[in-house]
Amino acid sequence: MMLNSKVKHTLHCICVVSWLSFFSWATEGIRFSPTPVDNIDPWIEYGTIITVLIIFLRLLSFLALPQTLFNLVGLVSLNAFRGKDKLQSSPLLAPFICVRVVTRGLYPNLVKKTVKTNINTLLDAGIENFVLQVVTDKSIGLPQDKRTIETVVPTSYKTKSGALNKARALQYCLEDDVSVLGEEDWIVHLDEETLLTEGSVRGILNFITDGTHSFGQGLITYANNPVKFKSFSKFFQNRICTVADSFRVADDMGKLRCQLTYFNKPLFGWKGSYAGAEKKVSFDWGPDGSKAEDCFFGIVALDQGYSFGFIQGEMQEKSPFTFQDLFKQRKRWMQLLRYFLPHYLFFLASWLTMPLTTSNVVLTQIYPMSVSPTIDFLLSLIGGVPLYMYMFGYIKQFPIHRYSWFRSVLSVIEIALASVLSIIVENLAVICMWGGDWYDFYIVEKDNESEQTSQNIV
Repeated sequence: MMLNSKVKHTLHCICVVSWLSFFSWATEGIRFSPTPVDNIDPWIEYGTIITVLIIFLRLLSFLALPQTLFNLVGLVSLNAFRGKDKLQSSPLLAPFICVRVVTRGLYPNLVKKTVKTNINTLLDAGIENFVLQVVTDKSIGLPQDKRTIETVVPTSYKTKSGALNKARALQYCLEDDVSVLGEEDWIVHLDEETLLTEGSVRGILNFITDGTHSFGQGLITYANNPVKFKSFSKFFQNRICTVADSFRVADDMGKLRCQLTYFNKPLFGWKGSYAGAEKKVSFDWGPDGSKAEDCFFGIVALDQGYSFGFIQGEMQEKSPFTFQDLFKQRKRWMQLLRYFLPHYLFFLASWLTMPLTTSNVVLTQIYPMSVSPTIDFLLSLIGGVPLYMYMFGYIKQFPIHRYSWFRSVLSVIEIALASVLSIIVENLAVICMWGGDWYDFYIVEKDNESEQTSQNIV
């Protein structure tokens, strides 16, 4: 029997409350009667220095409370299993749309395949007024027709501020003598492996038709186009990385949706796949604005007073193929944090202090103690919500309704392995983030058919 979206969301909310109640009880964040931990006087049992240190580390975890609450509110208050949205107007009446893909040109076959798939998706949706533009550092031999444009960024091109990497390429497209777009045209940004879906195209069209916001983005999933590998080791690593990215799926459905729906601002960051009209904002913000040009762009647009919204539907991407690429991807994310601390203070500080706050998992076992009933409960909430997000994200991107009971048990093992791996990798990324060239832009491998390996953009 097929359940409608409201029933699914209600069941999901029951699961949220049930899980958080169980997790809080298991970690003694909720206590219905006195427990041994209530009888421990840490000042006498452990001494002043250790007690102060333990209390400090536990209170440090509260840096993650704002994003925990945003994730929880987004997952519970907004329908997590929304059905297909109807088009608000005819696709033939939509303004001109440019789907822009920026690539180094390392994986030409992947880009060509992605371009062909996305063009077919747009045509199937009934859109006629569009072009797909590939912006590349070196030519990939993309067939030229009325639907596709290949723009090669000259090696001699320099922006006024010295922007690097992807920001430099995006700024080149905005130059007056290069741009093929008008002031009212819309741009949809995709990575070189990102696939549009019927739902995301409808969402983009409705977002444009509504006309309330200047920029929008939505859900990205990673498991819908599994990669085939000859090596079992690589298959296993990619599978676990994809399961680990279930957290990112839940993060889109929680925190991202909450901030864009209720506040219309990128309060916790902005990512590279989005739709908008951007020429007045620009990408020319120097080397510091190039490390994470998408997040920096969001800050600049926010400061300039633009409004942001959430786009329904989903786009599809790939997770890193190996644990090494997963680590290097996360390390690059961590390195960009120093540029955004004034804007995303609590969000980014919670990432930077992750090795310290993660130590509470061990220290609570060695030095059990209660700070206060309220603090104990909130700490359980901060720990329980992210763990639920791995489970929820898995459900959103994998077809579990088709799984047998045995396969469902294996899914639990997958989620446990992936969540532990993700936590370890992100902690190592924080510890190792200070090494290496901060202006390198590591590209993870995205095309398993290519014999080329991951390289750096300098």
